Amino acid sequence: MSETSAQTFEQLNRQLQDENIILSAAEIHGMLTGLTASSAPGKDREWLVIMADLANEGQKFSDAMINTLEVLQQQTLADLASHDLDFQLVLPSDDEPLVERLTALTEWAQCFLVGFGINQQNLAKASADLKEAIQDLAEIARLSADAAADEEDERAYYEVSEYVRITAIMCFNELGSTPAPVAPSSSTLH
Repeated sequence: MSETSAQTFEQLNRQLQDENIILSAAEIHGMLTGLTASSAPGKDREWLVIMADLANEGQKFSDAMINTLEVLQQQTLADLASHDLDFQLVLPSDDEPLVERLTALTEWAQCFLVGFGINQQNLAKASADLKEAIQDLAEIARLSADAAADEEDERAYYEVSEYVRITAIMCFNELGSTPAPVAPSSSTLH
């Protein structure tokens, strides 16, 4: 876990609490990453409308939250596109108890799948590796936060979080340049 990601987690969590948004920083970043990794960026910040719908009960975000989310989205996009694999999950610091970190990781994975599913309901064109990785993410999203916090559990947490990170990058590399599907318009007259 990078120090910057842990700082982003803390700052975003505080802002979410101040704005009475019930999702955590991990959930917001997971959802945002799922939206970003699953299709080419849309026009007119439509991802922001989707985020408000899912994370803020359809209410428009405050100007401060919009600014924060735009910065986070641009950083996420740049990091996912980096050839240096710069992308990091926004999760609690490694100093936090393992149970809290594991809970945040499962929340991140759950919300990634929500954001991902908005643009990619059909994985028919995805590679076999990506299909398997998405299935693995679904399993990770259901993990229990029961952990003994011994060295073996710490190592397992690191390996799982690294797998989630690489899966997000893989999704972006395979689908991030594909336009989001457009819902067919109804031609029925009433």
